[in-house]
Amino acid sequence: MTLKNIVLSGAAVFALMACEPEANAPVKEEAVAPVETVETPTEVVVEKSPMEVALAGDWRISPERDVWRHPAETLEFFGVEPSDTVVEIWPGGGWYTAVLGPYLKAGGGKLIAASFDPASSDYAKAGIEKYTAAFLSKPEVYGDIELTVASKDSDGIAPEGSADVVLTFRNVHNWMSNSYADKMFKDAYKALKPGGVLGVVEHRLPSAGEQDPTGSSGYVKEALVRQFAEEAGFEFAGSSEINANPADTADHPFGVWTLPPVSRSAPRGEEASPDFDSAKYAAIGESDRMTLKFIKPETTAQE
Repeated sequence: MTLKNIVLSGAAVFALMACEPEANAPVKEEAVAPVETVETPTEVVVEKSPMEVALAGDWRISPERDVWRHPAETLEFFGVEPSDTVVEIWPGGGWYTAVLGPYLKAGGGKLIAASFDPASSDYAKAGIEKYTAAFLSKPEVYGDIELTVASKDSDGIAPEGSADVVLTFRNVHNWMSNSYADKMFKDAYKALKPGGVLGVVEHRLPSAGEQDPTGSSGYVKEALVRQFAEEAGFEFAGSSEINANPADTADHPFGVWTLPPVSRSAPRGEEASPDFDSAKYAAIGESDRMTLKFIKPETTAQE
């Protein structure tokens, strides 16, 4: 090998050595930024049902009575839907109207209030004026409530065959006192569509009790209410103990009004008696009540 070849060979080896890293030399790695996971909070919106909206509103009247009156469970038993046309016979001060109005408004339904005849007495006239101011004047809350008359002389509580449901709460004894309970049940039948529901809640007289035909104690036998309904053409669809109160004996000095919420301590028209022991009646709570459901048949015997 010539001197020139030796020199060239050595240069090549040196060049190769210069290109290779040292065996122990650290190898630089590319820095990789960690991936940061950011969780975006998702707001879960739970829409309230029409019934929840109706019960939670500040428009409610004495909601503490729910423990005795169970409006949600009662209306569910009667099958009331928020899209229904509902007639409430004799709504009185509007305890149930304050639930039914917003409930039906939320679902596109309609409430018809079949109230007293304003021409019958100053008491009736004043009551209707108060009801009108409280409910009919506030359609943004209660919807467009239609006011009709339910009396011994009225033509009917609503247009024939227009209602999905007719309801009445603690009124049968009042109709008995004026001897037109049978007419009220017939008017309810006429107002309902075939297959429509009549729902009745009433103070319950035990079956062994003595029934006053005028309903003077406020208590009525369940069998008598069923008789009124069936004679009007209804079919009995069932009963519920939702509004039962076993502590109520239905035997009180001033009838059902001895109990809350009236808590009468003297005969009607007299001043309250300071010596009357109201505490034991307050402990009973509100009355024992029947909750009855009736159906207008899809077809009648005449069809």
